[in-house]
Amino acid sequence: MNWKKLYRLYREERLTVRKRGGRKRALGTRAPMAISQDSNQGWSLDFVSDTLIDGRRFRILCVIDDFSRECLATMVDNSISGERVARELDAIAERRG
Repeated sequence: MNWKKLYRLYREERLTVRKRGGRKRALGTRAPMAISQDSNQGWSLDFVSDTLIDGRRFRILCVIDDFSRECLATMVDNSISGERVARELDAIAERRG
């Protein structure tokens, strides 16, 4: 049913037509991302998931240095908890200084 017919029926029954919300726009100006000038200034985290042949899912957490594009860690498991991610990031910080 198109919106004109729906609107006409609503008016005949004296119902109020609910207006849809408009598009949400960004507030303020966006600041550009800071570019790393040396190693260990910024790391990126990325979760990747896939399924095995038997339908079980597994996830991979990749930690990458933004400056050198070096892979600092790769964790593979069926489920990765937040505590485990924090533990792994602490271990990387201890190794890398």
